[in-house]
Amino acid sequence: MTGRVDVTESAAVLLREMTGVHGPLMFHQSGGCCDGSSPMCYPVGMFRTGGSDVLLDALDVDGIDAPIEVYMSRSQFEYWKYTHLTIDVVQGRGSGFSVEAPTGQRFLIRSRMLDDAELERFGLVEATGD
Repeated sequence: MTGRVDVTESAAVLLREMTGVHGPLMFHQSGGCCDGSSPMCYPVGMFRTGGSDVLLDALDVDGIDAPIEVYMSRSQFEYWKYTHLTIDVVQGRGSGFSVEAPTGQRFLIRSRMLDDAELERFGLVEATGD
């Protein structure tokens, strides 16, 4: 899709494991408090997205048949639209309903500002026409 989201190899390993347990997965990056600001990973169909959500990307992870869609609320996207996100995993237990909670690991987001070429590609600045 757009290249707004990547996953680290550590996160890919856990996603392969969780896909084996739960089937096709998706992420929703929530903007709430506590673990609500962590990326939550759900089996497809368990979390319902709607018109107030933005599809950021569909991740192709080696060893997983179906792309993993990554969503964010439209209002939160207005704050984050200038960033590239990387889903990573660390030791520790989150307190949400994300599928990895029982594993002693938790997904987290690392972010960086989009570079000039990405800003242009996503229509966030006008082309320079060099």
